[in-house]
Amino acid sequence: MDELAKIFEDDFLGNPIEAYCWFFGLVLFAVIFQRYLSKLLSNFIFIILQRFSKDATKEEFFKLVHAPLAWLIVSIMIFAASRHLEIPPDWGLAPVSEFGLQLVVARIYKLLLLIIFTWLILRVTDFLGLVLIRRAEKTSTKQDDQLIPFGIEAVKVILLIFSIFLALGSIFMINIGSLIAGLGIGGLALALAAKESLENLLGSFTIFFDKPFVVGDLVKVGDVLGVVEKVGFRSTRLRTMEKSYLTVPNKRMIDAELDNLSQRTFRRVSFTLGVTYDTTAEQIKAIVKDAQDLIDNHPNTNQDGKVRFMEFGASSLDIMILYFIDTMDWDVFLQVKEEINFSIMEIVQRHKSDFAFPSQTIYHQPNTP
Repeated sequence: MDELAKIFEDDFLGNPIEAYCWFFGLVLFAVIFQRYLSKLLSNFIFIILQRFSKDATKEEFFKLVHAPLAWLIVSIMIFAASRHLEIPPDWGLAPVSEFGLQLVVARIYKLLLLIIFTWLILRVTDFLGLVLIRRAEKTSTKQDDQLIPFGIEAVKVILLIFSIFLALGSIFMINIGSLIAGLGIGGLALALAAKESLENLLGSFTIFFDKPFVVGDLVKVGDVLGVVEKVGFRSTRLRTMEKSYLTVPNKRMIDAELDNLSQRTFRRVSFTLGVTYDTTAEQIKAIVKDAQDLIDNHPNTNQDGKVRFMEFGASSLDIMILYFIDTMDWDVFLQVKEEINFSIMEIVQRHKSDFAFPSQTIYHQPNTP
């Protein structure tokens, strides 16, 4: 035992072996138990926020804050472990109050802590945004569904700007007032470089005040067709009919021609029905009449539908069919359209006609002697 104690008391680089054991032991403890410790700390923070977070679970909160809490715990434990070690005086390093290695390490550590704290606050903000979004989903209006994500992004941008100024002022000891006053031409160049981002930001305010659409609307911008899922600082995110997630700059959303399909009262259906050339005039009249009655009497169409014998096509007698379905629901639209298509097929078959397809008739004249 005496020999073991003597080993722990032996010096290595100006510190006893025992100090190194404490250092690596605390670091190892933090790495092994960081998930358990972050879980405890997460539960404690959740209890504080519980009165505001009835629409979200503890597990969802932990999933958001686990990573920054784990980094925070490890970084604090590394700092606590480093207190057991001392820099040998014979190294001749400048004190932490003067420029040198110790000052650089101290500032890097402070910057790391600030980044982790900012990360944690941003994740808590995301959690509060999640709670507010779920509450907004229970209301009848869609305006709050659009406003809350925008507000959360605004808060996060403000937090990031505040953290940057805090780092410059308290860690790097830069006079913020002098820095802002001295930007001059540099600030102008930065503003010009950020022109596109500024236009998109102004576009987001235009969307909120002018309200050409809200979250959940089906819109068409140029060749893009999709449902609005989120309006952010810089862009609007659409879920297309192919279920892809498309990001469109807000500047384009207000500059391009935008068709808000959700504001329509009806969906239009138009196509040409081609029947074979051996169909008689009486058969076509009967088909047109029955198809017109079908469209007029269907519970999901209005009285503006038109069925007319339009023209003599290259391979068919063409009947125009035009009607409007009174729904904005895509599934209902497809169902009604399918019902009417099946009924039109039955009408054509009932009147002993048939559908035409592209074909050519070749007349062969035999040679006469």
